[in-house]
Amino acid sequence: MALVTPDSAPNGVTEQRISRRSLHDEVVERLRDLIVEGELEPGKRVPERVLCERFGISRTPLREALKVLASEGLVELLPNRGAVVAPLTAVELDEIVEVMVALEGLAGSLAASRMTDAAIAEVKALHYEMLACHARADLHLYFKLNQAIHLAIIEGAGNATLAQTYGALNGRIRRFRYMANLSGERWDHAVAEHDLILDALVKRDSALLSRLLADHLRNKYQHLKQAYEAASETSQAAE
Repeated sequence: MALVTPDSAPNGVTEQRISRRSLHDEVVERLRDLIVEGELEPGKRVPERVLCERFGISRTPLREALKVLASEGLVELLPNRGAVVAPLTAVELDEIVEVMVALEGLAGSLAASRMTDAAIAEVKALHYEMLACHARADLHLYFKLNQAIHLAIIEGAGNATLAQTYGALNGRIRRFRYMANLSGERWDHAVAEHDLILDALVKRDSALLSRLLADHLRNKYQHLKQAYEAASETSQAAE
């Protein structure tokens, strides 16, 4: 469905219909946000009818979006049972993070020497937008900018196999990366770490950027594990 121009709108009323491609992207993004931010919980069925009413769409674009999210590892499509938010066990998370830490480090090592000056300037601009979001406690937009920075560095590494592998795994732990910033203290530390990451990138220090990116993800994971273990101990003590 093409965009309707003002000249083609009936009765002189300017219409701004969303194109099919734009609708598809918007539904994918909104569903992804609901999963990442925890409104749709792991292991729970995706309520298609409710979401169609909420978004004002038919089931066709919703199911097309679910196929995209299934390819990212965020949902599982079950025959004759619809879709469920993909669960992630502690063991699976451990294993994925181990690989992702290595990928982040490799990407940093390669990107420091391969990224163009223009690409680094774009990362710098994203970084300062991200700082503004942190200052006003806008975690939703902060996280999107944060992910854009990491993906820009992955792309800047100039290795298609690395980018493909990273993309396949990043969807699986996207919710974990978001949750790590729910702690104000950890969020502040993450911002400080990003300051150092940007500085190393601008200086094109491959070894330092590699270490900082690997440590950044490792630190997020350790913080989340400690918070989870503390919550479990508190729950058990109260029983």
